[in-house]
Amino acid sequence: MDELSQKYIDHLLIEKGLSHNSIESYSADLAEYLNFLEHNKIYNLNHTDTATILGWLVNMTRKGLSPKSRARHLITIRGFYKFLVNEKLLSTNPVKNVDIPKTGLSLPKIISVEEIEQLLQVPDLKKPRGFRNLAMLEIIYGAGLRVSELILLKTRDINLDSGLVRVMGKGSKERIIPIGAIAKSVTRKWIEQARPQLLKNMQSEYLFVARAGKPMTRQAFWKIIKKYALLAKISKNITPHTFRHSFATHLLEGGADLRSVQTMLGHSDISTTQIYTHISREYLMEMHKKYHPRS
Repeated sequence: MDELSQKYIDHLLIEKGLSHNSIESYSADLAEYLNFLEHNKIYNLNHTDTATILGWLVNMTRKGLSPKSRARHLITIRGFYKFLVNEKLLSTNPVKNVDIPKTGLSLPKIISVEEIEQLLQVPDLKKPRGFRNLAMLEIIYGAGLRVSELILLKTRDINLDSGLVRVMGKGSKERIIPIGAIAKSVTRKWIEQARPQLLKNMQSEYLFVARAGKPMTRQAFWKIIKKYALLAKISKNITPHTFRHSFATHLLEGGADLRSVQTMLGHSDISTTQIYTHISREYLMEMHKKYHPRS
């Protein structure tokens, strides 16, 4: 079983290109599952069935793991068995019909299109930093970036003529994402007019510069968002990741297909993207109730 576990970890590392942190997490989850099997005198994965998986979930509950943690473990084991079946190393998948704990994956917090508009009205465009902050907000929402991807963007990573931004995501995976006309316009003004004012005579490869031409820190960007949310009179707890969640949800609500959103977000597994369909489903139900004559 250890050998099969290692084959799966190698697959995640080499084929999927997952990050070191992700690999460690998967390895720990797998080790815990295999320990459970050995404790119950199961030494061959062919001898596991749905009852085994349910017993393992019960065991995790008894140990005090939260629904979210149990869901994460189950996703790991589900991927493990799927890999073994696909590689013909195992004939059946006992996890196939086991549902993820319903409260295990909390729905991402989002803000509405109207609230996005409110926030984008706040930056003071009379100051170079205001232009920078507006461009950052337009890009993080317009391309659904992680905050780490946003602050490390370099000037060579954006093509304003084609309206595309190149990002190195988790596991050093590159993706190309469109940014939209408004983000293009604001970013062009930032690069051509405000950025040189902020840099003065300094040089920097980073698109969004802070002091001494260095990239902005995650904490500094988070503080800017908090300040702008306050000025925009938005009471919700907004973080940089809120824009990524909102990007995905607004696309799906507008009719974008799940595969396209998966590609833009850089998710290696579409099941990660599917969490946003729960929000879209609630939105559709709300719209149906509001506008359908028989609701």
